[in-house]
Amino acid sequence: MSKFGVLVMGPAGAGKTTFCTALIEHLQNSRRSCFYVNLDPAASDFSYEPDLDIKDLISLDDVMEELSLGPNGGLIYCFEFLLQNLDFLSTAIEPLSEEYLIIFDLPGQIELYTHIPLLPGLIGHLSRSGPLNISLCAAYLLEATFVIDKAKFFAGTLSAMSAMIMLELPHVNILSKMDLVKDLMGKKELKRFVDPDQALLDDEDTGRGSAAHTVDLRDPAEIDTVMSGGSFKKLNRAVAKLIDDFSMVSFLRLDVQDEDSVGDILSYIDDAIQYHEAQEPREPREREDAEPAWEGG
Repeated sequence: MSKFGVLVMGPAGAGKTTFCTALIEHLQNSRRSCFYVNLDPAASDFSYEPDLDIKDLISLDDVMEELSLGPNGGLIYCFEFLLQNLDFLSTAIEPLSEEYLIIFDLPGQIELYTHIPLLPGLIGHLSRSGPLNISLCAAYLLEATFVIDKAKFFAGTLSAMSAMIMLELPHVNILSKMDLVKDLMGKKELKRFVDPDQALLDDEDTGRGSAAHTVDLRDPAEIDTVMSGGSFKKLNRAVAKLIDDFSMVSFLRLDVQDEDSVGDILSYIDDAIQYHEAQEPREPREREDAEPAWEGG
């Protein structure tokens, strides 16, 4: 019996747990079953208590205290320990029917999604090729405020593309916290970020000014100017060109305060995991061309 699930991931502060909360509320309002799995061994505050919590197996605080590891090293240890104890997941998930959407809330250390080969092992156990037979997709969240700093936006987009390549899952890439940028940027300009356009970097400076003198790297006050010089601009353009050449990443817009927006995202997740096999998948551009809910009225 096939199951259905979504891995909610992205950098710290992107709003992953907030999105999980909004998604759970939407599913409950739609009288649809869900099973919430917290895989962040450092998380503590939840609007909805997880149905399964990795902290019942191992916690980051305990690892850091007992093994004298830092946060990143401790997190990697926690995931290695989880991979050695996958029965912790199997026992709870195996009884679930296909009516459930299993929501996996992951931590914000992007190393897990970009170059440390731990998540592929977990996905191998969870996915259709593994014993749990879950039809999975990834929902990668990037904070919409990144669009204010174009260099930061393209770096975040590169991390999303890196996750797509490493994890080899259907991906739904999401610009979260749209309510924070609605007064800062018009629809036409924002659309160029929804479908990342490398020409954005040709319009103007990256927003960080320019280095007018040689930087003394021994002076902490001057280090930030390194991030605004000619070499930095060349690097940004190279990253943007790489993203454009692969043409893999586009974003959906999310405002968790708008239930219709959450429902739109869920419809893309359902399409990706083939939850409604009889339903004709929506064309990817259909919602993006529509006026966002937060711009109505």
